[in-house]
Amino acid sequence: MKTKETKWHIMFFIIIILQIFPLIYMVSISLKDMEQIFSEPLKLIPSLPTLENYKYILMNVPIFKYIWNTFFISALITVGKIVTSILAAYVLTFKEFYGKKILIGLMMITMFIPFTVTMIPNYLTISNLGLLNSAFGVILPQLADAMGIFLMIQNMRGIPKSLLEVADIDNISEGRVLFYLIIPMIKNSIVAMGILFFINSWNEYFWSLLILSDRDNYTLSLALQMFISAEGGNNWGVTMAIAGMTIIFPIILYILCQKMIMTSFVKSGIKG
Repeated sequence: MKTKETKWHIMFFIIIILQIFPLIYMVSISLKDMEQIFSEPLKLIPSLPTLENYKYILMNVPIFKYIWNTFFISALITVGKIVTSILAAYVLTFKEFYGKKILIGLMMITMFIPFTVTMIPNYLTISNLGLLNSAFGVILPQLADAMGIFLMIQNMRGIPKSLLEVADIDNISEGRVLFYLIIPMIKNSIVAMGILFFINSWNEYFWSLLILSDRDNYTLSLALQMFISAEGGNNWGVTMAIAGMTIIFPIILYILCQKMIMTSFVKSGIKG
């Protein structure tokens, strides 16, 4: 039995190493100068660590502007998705109306539609609204999320409907029931869902590339690609330093809240 468990542990350890090695290698390269990068390409611990690559970014790249652009877009998308997910899930969980199951089914189907199918209609809509090269052009098509609605439905199904019936008898408004009864009961799931939304929005690249053309409006992902193109893909140290600054915030956010995220998904899988 112990031998079998040891094999599983070894397999998981190998998988973890394969997952985190690119991150470790990225940090390693960002702490090397060009000479070390080419003379010690596979050495993870630099012989002479340096912060020159990070100093170069701070002096030559408007990195804080890109961070603000990325945060602004990600924060608004996250808030929009949370609000729409909660409101839609409340109706689909606690209200009965004709075609409810069909509506839920159609919503679930949208989760399997690839982005390339909706890309052109969304682009034309944003163009007709005059929102090209605008942060709101990136935000608007992403204010609702079928996965978020599904997760909220699964969590709300665990709330006894008798509580809502008692509130109805006491003539408590639905707004108060939602904000003072339901939301506090699923707040951990809301936080976890919000973190996932934020990380996905933070890492968004292709849609932002289609909408944003002015460099002053670029997000971190676009700024990274712009720098790689401008340098011809040769300045690996600075490139890895920018990449590291791009991912550090989402990683910290996930590490701090990973327990809530995992709990949310486990509950979503066993309810309903």
